[in-house]
Amino acid sequence: METFWFIVLVIMLATYIILDGYDFGAGIIHLLFAKNEEERKAITNAIGPFWDANEVWLIAAGGVLFFAFPTLYASSFSGFYLPLMLVLWLLIFRAVGLELRGQVHNRLWEKLWDKAFGMASLLLALFFGAALGNVVRGVNLGMVENGISTQEPHYFFLALWNPTFDPLAQHQGIIDWFTIVLGLVSVVSLTIHGANWIIFKTNSTINSRLRMIIYRLNFVLLILVLISAGLWHYVKPIAFTNLQEHYWLWIFPIIGSAGLLGQFKIRKFRNDGTGFLCSSLFIFGSFGTTVASMFPNLLPSTNTVNPSLTIHNAAAHEYGLSVGLYWFIAAALLVVLYFIIQFRVFRGKLDQVGYGEH
Repeated sequence: METFWFIVLVIMLATYIILDGYDFGAGIIHLLFAKNEEERKAITNAIGPFWDANEVWLIAAGGVLFFAFPTLYASSFSGFYLPLMLVLWLLIFRAVGLELRGQVHNRLWEKLWDKAFGMASLLLALFFGAALGNVVRGVNLGMVENGISTQEPHYFFLALWNPTFDPLAQHQGIIDWFTIVLGLVSVVSLTIHGANWIIFKTNSTINSRLRMIIYRLNFVLLILVLISAGLWHYVKPIAFTNLQEHYWLWIFPIIGSAGLLGQFKIRKFRNDGTGFLCSSLFIFGSFGTTVASMFPNLLPSTNTVNPSLTIHNAAAHEYGLSVGLYWFIAAALLVVLYFIIQFRVFRGKLDQVGYGEH
C-alpha cells in the first residue's frame, strides 16, 4: 500500500506542477514580456477560469501526504517552515493581484497589482524549484553535529541560507548554489510552459512574439538541464543508481527529452496546443526522472547517523492506508468530473472572457 500511495502523491504533485505551473509562467510573461494593456488582459483571460481550481491539487497532495506519510509531513512542515510561510504569502499575493487589479480603474492601482501578480509568480517558480533541490540534496535529519544526533531522528530545520552557500555543508540552508540552479530551471521551464498556454488559449498579438521567446529560452533551458544533471551527480554521486539498475525507468528521461526537443520546433507548429503538450511532457518527464532516481527515499538524510525517510519508515499503518483507499476513489472521481466539466465549459480561445473586469 505504501507504493500505491506514493504513486498517488507523485501523480498529484505532477498534476499540480503542470496545471498551476502554467499560471506561474503566465505571471512571469505578464511581468516581463507584456507590452500593453491588451496583452496583459489576454494573459489574465487565459488563466482566469482555471488558476484557483489548479491550486486544489496542491491542497489535495498535502492531504495525501498528511494521511499516508505523516512522519514526512511532520518533518517537512517543521524543517521547511520558513520557505513554506514565504510560499503561502506569495500564493496570497498572486491571488490578490489577480482579483483586486480590476476593482479600481486607476493606472497606479493596476500597475501595483500587476507587479504583485508577476513578482509573486516569478518567486513561486523559483522557490518551488529550490524546494525540489532541497529534497534532492537531502537534509541533516536529527541535526547531527560531530557524529551525534542532537534532535529526534526525523527532525531538522533549515535557515534561508548558510554563509558559504555550500550544499554539502553540515549546517545547510534553503538557498545554496545547487538549489539556485534548480530554481532557475524551474523559472525558465515554467515561463516556457506559461507562454505555451497563452498561445493555446488566446489569439493575442503577443503570441507571435512568445513563439520566438520560447525558442530562445529553450536553449537556455537545455543548458541549465545539463548543468543541473552534472551538479546533481556531484552533490549525490549515487543519484542515478536506480536508472542504471532498472532500465524501464528511462521512460521518464525519454519523455522529458522528447518534450524539450519538441519545443525547438515551436515556430513550425500548426496546432496551438502542440507547444503546451511538449512543455507538459518535459515537466512530467523531468519530475518523473527525479522521483524515480530517489525511490524509495522521500527525504534523504545527509548524515550516516539517522536514516533517510522512505515510503516504508514514513508511512502510516497498513490498516489506515487500506481504509483510505475507498475515500480516495470517491474523491478522485469527483475531481476528475469537475475538471472535465470545467475544461468543456472553457474550451477554445478565451480572449473575450474578460476576467477581473468590474
